[in-house]
Amino acid sequence: MSDLFDRLAAMLEHGHAQDVGELMNDSRFADVGRTADAAVLIAVTEQERPTVILTQRPRTMRDHPGQVAFPGGKLDHGEDAVEAALREAWEELHIEPGKVRVIGTTDRYQTGTGFDITPVLATIPANLPIRAEPREVESWFECPLDLLMDASQWSRNEVFWKGAMRGYLEMDYDGYRIWGVTAAICWNLSRRIAWHGRNDG
Repeated sequence: MSDLFDRLAAMLEHGHAQDVGELMNDSRFADVGRTADAAVLIAVTEQERPTVILTQRPRTMRDHPGQVAFPGGKLDHGEDAVEAALREAWEELHIEPGKVRVIGTTDRYQTGTGFDITPVLATIPANLPIRAEPREVESWFECPLDLLMDASQWSRNEVFWKGAMRGYLEMDYDGYRIWGVTAAICWNLSRRIAWHGRNDG
C-alpha cells in the first residue's frame, strides 16, 4: 500500500491550504504559564483498510491515567516535534524510527492540563512488530482510520470543568473508550484530510 503515504500527504497538504472552520482546542482551560510542549505520533498502517495505533495509559500515571492515547510525550531539550514523537513511539511501543515514514505535522492541540501537543502524521508497515513498555503502556490496539475520520461515529458530550462547560467527543471501540484529547486530535485531523470527503459533522 505504498500509495497510502502519497494519498495522506496530498490530503494533508490540501487540507492545510484551506479554511476548514473552527477546530477543537482546550486552550481556554489551560493555566497561563504552565504549558509544556509535547508531540504524538499518529501512526497509520499501510494496508487495505488502514488502522491507527493507539495505546491505553497505565492507571498509575500522573497525567491522563487510564486514557486512550497516541504514543507520545513531552519534548526533550533540543528536540523538535517529529524527533520527540519518534522517540516516544520507540520508548512506548518499540516502533523503530527507521520504519516510520513521516508525512508531516498537523494542528497543535493545547490541553486543559498544560500540554501544547503537535500531532505527527506518519505511516508504518502493516504487521510491524510492536512490544509495549509496561511502565508507559497498559495495552495497545489498532482502530480503523475510516472510523476515526468519520464524524458520524463520534458522540458529543459535555462536562462542567474548571468553572465552565467543556464539550468533548467519545467513541467506544473494541472495549476501549476513545475520548478527550485523543478524540479531539482525530476530529481535527479529519477536518484536514477529509478521508470521507468534506463533512462538517
